[in-house]
Amino acid sequence: MLIANNNQVETINLTTVEGRAFQGNVTMKVMMAGENMNMLEIRYPAGSSSPPHAHRHESVCYVISGKIKGTIEGESVILGPGDACRHPEGVEHSVEALEDSLILEIKSPAQPLDEFIGPG
Repeated sequence: MLIANNNQVETINLTTVEGRAFQGNVTMKVMMAGENMNMLEIRYPAGSSSPPHAHRHESVCYVISGKIKGTIEGESVILGPGDACRHPEGVEHSVEALEDSLILEIKSPAQPLDEFIGPG
């Protein structure tokens, strides 16, 4: 896939990440799946969160809208529109939505999403 129209991309309800449960109705769209990376659009309603977890890939996250508390290796920071963070491979991290939030996340190297994300 070389082009993705957002209104044509399936919305997936997320239940788990790395076998641990999300809190709230977190949803994701796989905007682009490449040979070496995946680009995900993730919506976190206010009060929702991901559990502390680590992956076998690196991630970079960019906050499009809203406000989140990101925790990486036990250190928390508040991120808003235009802010970004990186989750190195094997490093524990989590996200808590302080407001309705939209995040763009790019993961590399690409691995099958069903290996670490449980759709609902």
